[in-house]
Amino acid sequence: MLVVATAIAGCGQRSVETKRLRVVVAGAGVVGASIAYHLAKAGASVTVIDRLGPATHASRGTFAWVNATWAKQPRHYHALSQDGLANWKDLQQLLDLPIRWGGSLEWFDNDIRQEQLAAQIAEQIEWGEPARMVSASEIAKLEPNLKIGPGVSAAYSSNDGAVDPVLATRRLLDAAKQLGATVSYPCELIDTSMSDGRLTSVETTTGSIKADRLVLATGAAPGPPSRIAGIDIPQRSTPGVIALTKPMPRLVNRIIVAPGVHMHQRDDGRFVLGEQDGAPKTEAHALRLEGQPNDFPTKLVAQEHGDRILDIATRFVPGIADAEVDTACIGWRPLPIDGHPVLGVNPDRRDVYMAIMHSGVSLAPIVGQLVSLELIEDVVIERLERYRPTRSFEHVERY
Repeated sequence: MLVVATAIAGCGQRSVETKRLRVVVAGAGVVGASIAYHLAKAGASVTVIDRLGPATHASRGTFAWVNATWAKQPRHYHALSQDGLANWKDLQQLLDLPIRWGGSLEWFDNDIRQEQLAAQIAEQIEWGEPARMVSASEIAKLEPNLKIGPGVSAAYSSNDGAVDPVLATRRLLDAAKQLGATVSYPCELIDTSMSDGRLTSVETTTGSIKADRLVLATGAAPGPPSRIAGIDIPQRSTPGVIALTKPMPRLVNRIIVAPGVHMHQRDDGRFVLGEQDGAPKTEAHALRLEGQPNDFPTKLVAQEHGDRILDIATRFVPGIADAEVDTACIGWRPLPIDGHPVLGVNPDRRDVYMAIMHSGVSLAPIVGQLVSLELIEDVVIERLERYRPTRSFEHVERY
């Protein structure tokens, strides 16, 4: 991947040989873990803090689909996602990460939406993505245990994969620690201390940490960008239920994105199930979701939601009817309203770097590489200019 960068005027270039850049990464999810790993690899002195622990928020409740499919619009964002996939493959070899490749099959039960899907896949092909529309007979060869109608066609994106986000996060953090990083939790970000307009330390619930830079990889939490970086990031973070079954024999080999449900099966035999429709828009649900909880109020409620999604999945993979739901949680997507990542600083607080995005799973490796380069070398990477927090945000919904 070609990285185009220019020096930041007035900042000068740091030499990590003479002074190691001290960076605190707030947020120990997959994005924060990747940034921490790449920073530590580049020679920075890194401390990762998290209110609860590694992969306990958005990274725990993600479907973990690594992809660069039709929804990644426009082309510059699609290209960034493609680089994310490529970097996952490199990291998988380097760190023995739990990723299962095999592609994805996606279709809709609406004729108009299916026509749009076919057109979008044609566009993906033009952009170099190995995707195509496949017929019901080919779907049956790819996934013999999948039950579909004879007239169904699906988008087959052969480059896609799925990662175990909790294990991947932990292995990235372990690799960072082997390179000298410190991981501290439970440890909550409180504030920053400044001198002459520059960051000197990060204040936390466990004490003060000397720092030259702070990275906010805080996901869907609305407070830190406004309170710490002094800038509001318009988000439309929405909840979705993710259920995980107990291990069972191999039934599917790819990510299945069917009407009402998406699913994939890990190497350990566990199914990951995600709902598509989200929570009912009622006052009762709105009250339950205040504060963006990741857990249901009781195990019984969690079981009921997991069984509900399992029932939908059974329509398409009858063999999954024998599965037992092990856990179910609520995932909150950190989704800026235009659907694109937020990467960069508020010019008034240039030592606080924001890294907030949906598709954090797909983008984590490339974001970690690019953010590390911007911080370590004090450069501006041109391809990230579209994703700065100071841009004009327009409300766009693609998924």
